[in-house]
Amino acid sequence: MATTLQVILQSDVPNVGTSGDLVKVRPGFARNYLLPRQLAVPATQAQVNRVNHDKAVALVKAEKARKEARELADKIGGLKIKIARPVGEDDRLFGSVSAKDIEAAVRAAGLETFDRKRMHLTDAIKALGTHEVTVKLLGDITATLKVEVVKK
Repeated sequence: MATTLQVILQSDVPNVGTSGDLVKVRPGFARNYLLPRQLAVPATQAQVNRVNHDKAVALVKAEKARKEARELADKIGGLKIKIARPVGEDDRLFGSVSAKDIEAAVRAAGLETFDRKRMHLTDAIKALGTHEVTVKLLGDITATLKVEVVKK
């Protein structure tokens, strides 16, 4: 009888591997735990080929997403958004400029795919002047959006 059996994991299994990994496990562990719970499938040649194909497709999709994120970062970096707000005495704003206001201004400037949930605005902007807002697009790809708050 075989001392190890190769299986392809269908989902993450602690201390064994992650989804899509080709791992060697004991036959009893595979037969009694992994296979009945559909956490793994036997590693036939067809299954191995399918997993390799899926990994190649996922790699191409990830590279395409990174390229699109870099292009979007360049567009965001080149934008300078002006938002006019009413001010009172001593040039203090009535209210503030929130992430929703910035998103509306960016979309009006032509970036329809912009999402305010990716902005890292710690607190609403409450002062006149130019402010930099960090936008995290994908993994380590970030952009800096310049927001200028002016008098109305």
